[in-house]
Amino acid sequence: MGDHLHEPGKWMVEYKYMNMFMEDNRIGENTISDSSALGTSTPVGPPGPGITTDGITTNRAATPTQMTMEMHMAHVMYGATDDITLYTMAMLPNISMDHTRADFTDFTTSNSGFGDMAFGALLRLYSDDCQDWILNLGCSVPTGDIFETTSIPTGSPTAFPYPMRLGSGTFNMRPGITFKRYYDWYSWGMQFQTDLPIGHNYRGYRVGEEYRFNSWNSILLTDNLSVSMRGEHLWRTAFDGKDPEANGTMISTNVEQFRGGYWYSLGFGAQYLWGSHYFNAEIVPTIAQEVDGVQLETDYAIIASWSRTF
Repeated sequence: MGDHLHEPGKWMVEYKYMNMFMEDNRIGENTISDSSALGTSTPVGPPGPGITTDGITTNRAATPTQMTMEMHMAHVMYGATDDITLYTMAMLPNISMDHTRADFTDFTTSNSGFGDMAFGALLRLYSDDCQDWILNLGCSVPTGDIFETTSIPTGSPTAFPYPMRLGSGTFNMRPGITFKRYYDWYSWGMQFQTDLPIGHNYRGYRVGEEYRFNSWNSILLTDNLSVSMRGEHLWRTAFDGKDPEANGTMISTNVEQFRGGYWYSLGFGAQYLWGSHYFNAEIVPTIAQEVDGVQLETDYAIIASWSRTF
């Protein structure tokens, strides 16, 4: 995202679909069993109900076992000047999470709706016949619901855990920078992008900061078809503050300290240009990950998009 500009007066509309699949729990770099996810964790606070002095949690009521997150994105760009392109993006997430209880009975919860909206401007720092430097001055606004409730599994309205909420609840800064280098039949690039929450939301917490570094190579097979390989490093920090309705002693997805970590993924893609229509598809397996506390493993993502300029 945010790796190209458009000529003055030109528009681009894009529909992008992403499906991310997560299964099994891990602590740090190690996969653990469902029973271990239910019975042990790193410390979540001072001694109290279910938390012993050595930091071992003994009474988690449930643990996630699998999660699927679908994301539908509508993206619009407009070339304001030769060196400035404006953009906006709306997101519709659909999240489903399977769980198992301490008695090993299962249940599933789902949440969907409107996510946080993004706005921004891409500024050309430098360009010539073979390279581009682009600055991304982006932000997001808290249009996604962060306090939807479900009656599953308790039978009474309970707030969804943090990974199933539809937004951050805060205004976020999203600055980034992109470099691209072109050859006759080959190109490569790098991008550093951030997501930095401002303050705390009305529920009393702030989601973690996010830092992404992407590098990619693309080979032109024909005038209209290319293939690509992309490496992505992703770092997230833990949440700050606490939602009073998020009970971390009941389930690990409500522990604020268990939201950070590091992930490395490889993307294998193909791109096709047909007139003013551009098609892109990519499969992105996660190669390495080291999470804070107990979290679901990220297995892979599938991404596909269509865009048109006019």
